[in-house]
Amino acid sequence: MQNVRPAIYAFILFLIGFLFFSLISCSKKGIKPVSEESKIAQEAFEVLEKLRIAYLENDRRELENYTTKDYYVELLGVIKIFDEAKLFFTPTWVEIEDPTVYITVSWKGTWKQKDNVVEQRGISVFEFEERPLKLSKIHRDNPFRQPE
Repeated sequence: MQNVRPAIYAFILFLIGFLFFSLISCSKKGIKPVSEESKIAQEAFEVLEKLRIAYLENDRRELENYTTKDYYVELLGVIKIFDEAKLFFTPTWVEIEDPTVYITVSWKGTWKQKDNVVEQRGISVFEFEERPLKLSKIHRDNPFRQPE
């Protein structure tokens, strides 16, 4: 039993030392501020997700909030009617050419209208402009145009 106590004390000292050095190494001096590009990319991801949800919920007001006026009119012309849909986005690349932000997205979707179920996938480049960011164009495959 007496051999256990020194082991416990050694473990406690090791734990205290580990915590002490961890706290010292994580000082504020080592934390880099978030870059402006990172903030812009994060905003673009958030807008992209809000657009996806608004589309799935058929929320035209929310779609209008996150698109430019010109592109909203164009988008309304291509949105197809569906009873139920699932749409998943996987961003793969972000390119910032101030003031424009491009997000390349791999997407997969399933649309159901009555008894007809369509499953499709594609790659799109979402173009955002203005501040706060608004969708101004979708290049390549438009996931909101589905099903076709």
